[in-house]
Amino acid sequence: MSPVPSLTAPAADQIALDIERALAEDLGEGDATADLLPADARAHAELTCRDAAVIAGTAWFDACFRRMDPAVQIAWLAQDGDHVLPGTVICRLSGHARSLVTAERSALNFLQLLSATATLTARYVAAVAGTHARVLDTRKTIPGLRVAQKYAVRCGGGHNHRMGLFDAILIKENHIIAAGSIAAAVTAARQAHASLLLEIEVENLDELEQALGAGVDRIMLDNFSLADIHEAVRRTAGNVALEVSGNVDLNTIGEFARTGVDFVSVGALTKHVHAVDLSLRLQLV
Repeated sequence: MSPVPSLTAPAADQIALDIERALAEDLGEGDATADLLPADARAHAELTCRDAAVIAGTAWFDACFRRMDPAVQIAWLAQDGDHVLPGTVICRLSGHARSLVTAERSALNFLQLLSATATLTARYVAAVAGTHARVLDTRKTIPGLRVAQKYAVRCGGGHNHRMGLFDAILIKENHIIAAGSIAAAVTAARQAHASLLLEIEVENLDELEQALGAGVDRIMLDNFSLADIHEAVRRTAGNVALEVSGNVDLNTIGEFARTGVDFVSVGALTKHVHAVDLSLRLQLV
């Protein structure tokens, strides 16, 4: 069974950067509609999830409201990684009415997106149950929200591939063309960044053999047929970690995982998400 991914949220300063961008684009020079409310009005609010979902993004939700009202009271009835049913009340808030309505949209935007990412990830993880394959995300994330979405993937039980271009090497077709061969590309990568994980993408079994001979840490089987994935597992014999990529969806991932590969990467986790339906209702007090 795959190890449970860490649910440690990103650092507070990273979340703060996300929040500042979101509030800046929403607020501009101020909330003209909130000005209709009495300045001293206070309210309670209740947040309901209308879908079956995996919750993710509570820290971003909290940060939006606390940015507008540091004294706001927030009581969570569900935590990141929790599976909830439609109609579940997941949070209650209390604070200045103006602050609550001003922060509402940005807070919900984060929570509905990140919960959607976690929910979809959980479906893919369930589809590989009984195998040792790990479900990986990709770099196909919403610009500026990669850290947040990769955290949401972990909340859904998935695992993170490299965060960016800096923390691992992934040699693809264009790198091989530029270097002249698989062997040359691998040699250059080892010389430049000896400490980084080195993965290479191959498109057929001949390239697989070249990659095995070059001595890499992981091999990505790009758009391989099911039969060729089985053959790649046989030839590799557990000596190099194998990752499947391409043509992966909820209908195919189980078959791929049962071949014995170590990883299946799924771009859909972060780019084909359907926002979770959330409802925040206020009541003046």
